[in-house]
Amino acid sequence: MKFIVAAPELLEHLIKVNGAIVSKPVLPILDNFLFDIKKGVLTISTTDLETSMSTSLKVESKEDILVAIPSKLLMDTVKMLNEQPITFTVNEDTYAIELSTAFGRYKLAGQSGADFPKVPEIESENSFNMASNVLLRCISKTLFATGNDDLRLNLTGVFVELSNDSVNFVATDANRLVKLTRNDVKPGMEHNFILPKKALNLLKSSLSNDVTPIQIDFNKSNVFFTTDNLKLSCRLIDEKYPDYKAVIPKDNNNIVSINRIDFLETVKRVSNFSNKTTHQIRIKITGNELTASAEDIELANEANEKRSCEYDGEDIEIGFNSRFLLELLSNVDHDTVKLKLSSPNRAGLLVPNENEVDEEVIMLVMPMMLNNY
Repeated sequence: MKFIVAAPELLEHLIKVNGAIVSKPVLPILDNFLFDIKKGVLTISTTDLETSMSTSLKVESKEDILVAIPSKLLMDTVKMLNEQPITFTVNEDTYAIELSTAFGRYKLAGQSGADFPKVPEIESENSFNMASNVLLRCISKTLFATGNDDLRLNLTGVFVELSNDSVNFVATDANRLVKLTRNDVKPGMEHNFILPKKALNLLKSSLSNDVTPIQIDFNKSNVFFTTDNLKLSCRLIDEKYPDYKAVIPKDNNNIVSINRIDFLETVKRVSNFSNKTTHQIRIKITGNELTASAEDIELANEANEKRSCEYDGEDIEIGFNSRFLLELLSNVDHDTVKLKLSSPNRAGLLVPNENEVDEEVIMLVMPMMLNNY
């Protein structure tokens, strides 16, 4: 059995789906690409049993072929073959594979494609569409705030909350929270699910920053993302997401408006002098002046900076983990941000000075108890 494919095109598609392969798979065959050729179309699939990816391209082939090929060896070989056609010859009995080019021949041991776990087919109970760039933005602006504690599995993914006329993407690790609402996505249903981090990272690296439509199908256990040349499916996190709305404070009468870059740079510099365990930074606002300070008593390190701001509220002093504050500030696009506060022991809200027409963003960071100097 033979087929011919151009090396650059093959490599492009191998890279697309390689991310689903794990370094220590539970089954040895999962360390392979599944090559499935039907009527001159090669579908390449990978899976770790939780997340699956597949992509398709046309090849020169007169017969149908199903074979599993070692992923790392194939990738490493194709990368070095430059722009030339590769002829694959597959032994029907032993699944031995020979790659031949104008310069040489390369042999590797394949496996029966029939032994490869079945890649989930779309079994949709619900479906809606999003533009690729919108989905990419929703993932990029929330994924960083997810948790890493496997004992709180529900916080390790992004909560997707669908309504008739909008969609919310929510992420939290219990110390900070990001909620991004898109009003230009109309799912036409009331539903929600939790997407796992690995699938989101794969989507983030695969999606194009354009208006290509992404079809999203889901049922009780799986979600399927489909574009013209890529399919990704993953098992949903089967946990209940916390009531995130209950932790977003509503009465935040102390409102600071400040240049985001100035504030970000101040927090970066001052945080270098904070305690390396707590990373605590102190924010004090009086009049139209914001003072950021930090100290490490054990090392006798101390720093403070003052920045001008627009402030409406009572004098306040509040502590934050500088790492969380930096991440939130780094993920705001606007030049000016508002920090909305109520009291030193309640969460602070960080929002863009002006939201986009079709997008609303709320970021929350929990306070830290201040020690008296």
